[in-house]
Amino acid sequence: MSNFAEQSDMITQEEAPWTKARDNLERRVFRATVVVLATLAAAYVLWLLVDLLLLLFACALVSLILLTFTNAIRRRTKLPFGLALALVVLGLIAAIGGAVAFFGATMQTEFAELATRLPAAWTDLRGRMSTSPVGAAVLERAQAVAPSGQTIVNVATGALAALGGALSGLILVLVGGLYLAAQPTLYAVGLLRLIPPGARASAAETLDAISVSLRNWLKGQGLGMVFVGIGTGFGLWLVGVPAAWAIGLVAGLAEFVPYLGIFVAAIPAVVLGFGQGTDTGLWTIAVLIAVQQLQGNLVMPLLQNRMVDLPPAVTIFGIIAAGILFGVAGVLLATPLTIVVLVLVRRLYLEEDKHEVLASGNAPPPPPPSA
Repeated sequence: MSNFAEQSDMITQEEAPWTKARDNLERRVFRATVVVLATLAAAYVLWLLVDLLLLLFACALVSLILLTFTNAIRRRTKLPFGLALALVVLGLIAAIGGAVAFFGATMQTEFAELATRLPAAWTDLRGRMSTSPVGAAVLERAQAVAPSGQTIVNVATGALAALGGALSGLILVLVGGLYLAAQPTLYAVGLLRLIPPGARASAAETLDAISVSLRNWLKGQGLGMVFVGIGTGFGLWLVGVPAAWAIGLVAGLAEFVPYLGIFVAAIPAVVLGFGQGTDTGLWTIAVLIAVQQLQGNLVMPLLQNRMVDLPPAVTIFGIIAAGILFGVAGVLLATPLTIVVLVLVRRLYLEEDKHEVLASGNAPPPPPPSA
């Protein structure tokens, strides 16, 4: 499958060259005014359509995942593109269905146990804390800021509505990503035709750099999610925390947003751990810290050749900024959005070439200089 740069060269060769007429001062001023007003209007429309744009970006990520697997199969088997894509889709459906069938009953039991044990564990933990002055003070402060019953009902109602919207959005993202993956050349050519011919080659290289960077990040992040899920589940099971594998599954899925998975898993894990006893609670904290340290200091450095090297501070502030601007959807897509912004800054502002931008990933070496 050809890349953006090749598509740009093809379009440029097909189009006839054109010349600009010399404009007088009045026409240039009028044109500049129109351009400024049109730019402001376009920015306002884009802001109104930000939810749709985030949905399209999520579809592009799904498409990128499907195309990565499809191209890997084609390189090894030389199958036609359509057949390879069909095998990828069927394989993913079979893998998800098999995992649900194999682990579904176990996970259902784990989550049921988690829902049953959490209230009792919280009651036991509250009783232990009330025996000490510091713990009693913490409980008193927590009760002072605790939400009322009506607030809890409102939050639960909003959460159920959000869950329904999230499921609908997930279906749209999967279907949209499949359509994009089925005809990547069609959409690539259509996007490049919207760019003026003079800037098309540079824009094509920028789009190539973005797609390669996102593909590298998806590879590394997928392996990191597997490590966090298995490491958390196994460690908590080893120290005797109930519903350990359910917590590990939640931690692995939540790790799609960097640094989030271990914190999401920490709340139920610590409550259940201390509900089993002080020693189990302390071991639970030790397991969570150990997984986080191994993830940050061993696993991720080993995966740096498979993903974009994002500084932790940039990642964290990117998540915060995306959450403030775009809400929950922004948090979920914060890291890939940050990658896109960084590539654009390096290409358009710092004027780095494509190979400099991809130096931290697995980009091919730059071509030798011509004689």
